[in-house]
Amino acid sequence: MPLLSNILFTILALSALVSACAMISFKQPINSALSFIVTLLSIAGLFALLGGSFLFLVQIIIYAGAVVTLILFIIMFLNIKEEHLPHEPYKAKWIIFMSLLISPFTVILISSVNSIKFSVLHLENFGGIKEVGMELFSHWVLPFEMISILLLIALIGVVILAKKEKSHD
Repeated sequence: MPLLSNILFTILALSALVSACAMISFKQPINSALSFIVTLLSIAGLFALLGGSFLFLVQIIIYAGAVVTLILFIIMFLNIKEEHLPHEPYKAKWIIFMSLLISPFTVILISSVNSIKFSVLHLENFGGIKEVGMELFSHWVLPFEMISILLLIALIGVVILAKKEKSHD
């Protein structure tokens, strides 16, 4: 069974990486959004392999379901034409440059995570509803509320910008 888990992990991780790279490489927003769906579903599969059933379900229902559906709806609603897309002649060079720029930080992050000694006791209750809720609402209340305020501000900003667009038309 560990061999099958390793194979599934490798397939899901590669799928997430390839689809994330495709997401930033595609010129058409609809293709990027579809690649984003594959990335989110691959991450959901990784949560399932770790035994995080709650995180798996949240990843599929909220992110791959609701958020990406909203993104696809907005893309289709805007009906973006090829001539309205920005001309990006140096996009591949910027992607390579930024990848090289963040690679030292990636190496540091990977070595830091590898140096952590994980206990089996911590992974027994990983991703359960009670554990996530207790952690979120005991240790992470302030960041959780700050993110909800940030999302509210973004929503208000979108409404204001949409009203300005309509008044100019």
